[in-house]
Parts: sequence; structure tokens; C-alpha cells
Amino acid sequence: MSVYKAINAVQTALSKTGIAKDRTNTQGSGYKFRGIDDVYNAIAPLLAEHGLCILPRMITRTCDEKQSQAGKALFYVTVEAEFDVVFAEDGSSHTIRTFGEAMDSGDKATNKAMSAAYKYAAFQMFAIPTEGDNDADGHTHEVVRVVSMPAAVLADWLIYIDDSASVGDLKKRAAEAEQNAASDPVALAKIRAAVASKAAKAKPTKE
Repeated sequence: MSVYKAINAVQTALSKTGIAKDRTNTQGSGYKFRGIDDVYNAIAPLLAEHGLCILPRMITRTCDEKQSQAGKALFYVTVEAEFDVVFAEDGSSHTIRTFGEAMDSGDKATNKAMSAAYKYAAFQMFAIPTEGDNDADGHTHEVVRVVSMPAAVLADWLIYIDDSASVGDLKKRAAEAEQNAASDPVALAKIRAAVASKAAKAKPTKE
């Protein structure tokens, strides 16, 4: 098995389980996200099972000092990272390069940036979905069968609608026409438009 077959095996497993966005950002707008621990917990057993090693390497690091609204120092770190994905059995490998960015008021900005780089490298390498789709019985897909109404038949229905003598008559004819055009969305839309146009012109009569 080559490194690419092993990567694909991990992708296959993760496609069935995914990693849900179960965490909530409590310091910003409250968006949902997948944390680095979620990624480690999901992929570590699969990497071991399929003989893959991920070896990180930081290429560059930049750090800018900014100021928070409260006047405190914030350290904004960007790292450029490479990850060697190695198949333990034969040594075949593939290298992924990505970036990580993070901000912290203490000494954790670099750690956070490295975690971000690893997390998004894993997302892209293994195509990790936010949810799994491993239960075929959990989904039922109804397919709409489209049967086109012949143009001449549609024309007859439109005339039939236009000849309505009263609002009550229009409602009755509209129901008949819509029932016959139920399997043809285009014809149904034209019939409904004709009904609406006729209704706008018709004056209610006492039954």
C-alpha cells in the first residue's frame, strides 16, 4: 500500500463519521467550529490503523504586536508549515504546505497558529465533512417524474380557463387543469398564471 492508498483509506473512514461543528466561539460572534482536539481525536486512531505518520515542520513565523480595545498587547502570529505524510510500511510520502494564523494576549499565539495550520491541513488532506453520511436507511429521496403536457393540450386548458363564466366556475376549472398538469411544472406554472390573470379580471357573482 502506498501513502496515497493509506490517505484514501483514512478519507473513506472519515467520510462516514465526519467531525461536527460542536464547539461555540464564546469571545466573538458565537460561530460554531471544529477544534484541534476534535481533529486529533478523530484522526489519531485512523492514522495508527492505516500506518500513516504526519510530521510537521515550520518554515516561517512572523509576529506582529497589536493592541486590544482594552489597551492590552495582542500578539498576532502567522506560521507557514509543511506536513510530511509518511506511510510507515514503505516510507512513501507526500508533503502538504499550509498556513496558520492566531492571536493571543499571552504566550500561546504561536501554539495556536501551529494548531490552526495542522487542523486545516487535515481538513484539506482528508476532505473531512462536518457530518457523516453512513446510514443509507436514514435518507429517503423522492424523485419527481416529469411528464410533459403536449402544447395543443395546454392551449386547450388555457382557453378552458379563459372561458370561465364566474369566480366559482374559474376555481373549478383551475382545479381540473392543475390536476392534469401536475406532472409538468412548466405547464402547471402557465396554467396558474392564466388563472391568476383571469381572477384579476373576473368579478365575483352571487351563487
